[in-house]
Amino acid sequence: MLYQFYEMQRATLAPMRMFAHGALSLMDAPFNPLRPTPMGRLAVAALDSFEHSTRAFGKPAFGHTQTIVAGQTVPVVEHVVQSRTWGDLVHFRRVGVEGAPKVLMVAPMSGHFATLLRGTVEAFLPDHDVYITDWHNARDVPVMAADFDFDDYVDYVSDFIRILGPDTHVIAVCQPAVPVLAAVALMNARESEAAPRSMTLIGGPIDTREGPTAVNDFAKQHDMDWFRANTIHRVPFGNAGFLRQVYPGFLQLAGFLSMNLDRHVEAHWQMFEHLVQGDDDSLASKRAFYGEYRSVMDLNASFYLQTIEAVFREHLLPRGLLTVRGEQVEPAANTRTATLTIEGERDDISGIGQTRAAHALMPNLSDDKKQHIEQAGVGHYGLFNGRRFRTEVAPQIKAFIAKNA
Repeated sequence: MLYQFYEMQRATLAPMRMFAHGALSLMDAPFNPLRPTPMGRLAVAALDSFEHSTRAFGKPAFGHTQTIVAGQTVPVVEHVVQSRTWGDLVHFRRVGVEGAPKVLMVAPMSGHFATLLRGTVEAFLPDHDVYITDWHNARDVPVMAADFDFDDYVDYVSDFIRILGPDTHVIAVCQPAVPVLAAVALMNARESEAAPRSMTLIGGPIDTREGPTAVNDFAKQHDMDWFRANTIHRVPFGNAGFLRQVYPGFLQLAGFLSMNLDRHVEAHWQMFEHLVQGDDDSLASKRAFYGEYRSVMDLNASFYLQTIEAVFREHLLPRGLLTVRGEQVEPAANTRTATLTIEGERDDISGIGQTRAAHALMPNLSDDKKQHIEQAGVGHYGLFNGRRFRTEVAPQIKAFIAKNA
């Protein structure tokens, strides 16, 4: 019933949001003498803050329409290479530019849309032919459609790599590190000629026994019956996925916010102050972040529960017990795909050592095809977005791809 109550709350707040929106339009009118007064600025800030904090954020657009290649502005066209029930393979085609290394970015299916990697895509567009996995919101997938679980995720990644070809370089951000490593290991074992050239794992939970964080501790402290009873809900009426069992995105967002609640409260207070002071630049940057951060999607129950059990509770991959479609996953089979692992010194989601653990699982991959980076002073989000990513992390990934192209 929790999902239904959440939808009822949104419906209840809708008239108040409409009132706030109308009042804002009136206050912002050029003829309103109260607008420039201290009381007027305070009223606008209060109304705007209420409207923004109660808004339901849908899936944002990637918005990449151009990039700079060799000093020249080049149009970028976003199109779907393959559309499937649970996700699309999206290509950011640089018009008139050919021959760059192909990069497949595997976006996390952990509560946010693939647009969370908008900045990651932007950083690679000037030098690479970029593709991304654009996962679908479970609440929009009809209950009669095929189910989606951990094995399906691995299959999707493998299929997308086959479509792009063996010269592909795969980048997995956070959650997909485990299924991407599984897909690459299986491809090396079955069809090594089809395996990708390189694999970059960024802040991923390969072995959560290393450097455990609050996220890992929470998963260990609750058994699977608790997760089934407290985190799985049916999609309410009025959505395409009515009655589908999901882990709702708003629960994941609540978990994210609670991990650093004081920081988020302070950020929202600062946004209120920016509104009062008319500091539009500072306000815009924070608004852009929270517009993305609060855009969440539901996860299919089967996938979510299997991930919790296999990755965070039973550690099946590092223990050599992970299977996909009944086939044993052997990371040691990887002798072709060069592997780069990246961790952040201040990562409070995937702790130090969790991603690096991938290298110990691949003893047959030559040392010249292995590399690890521990990025000083960077948290989880900074590993794939923001200034430090653009200036420090991305150049190292690009160098690794060039070395193994």
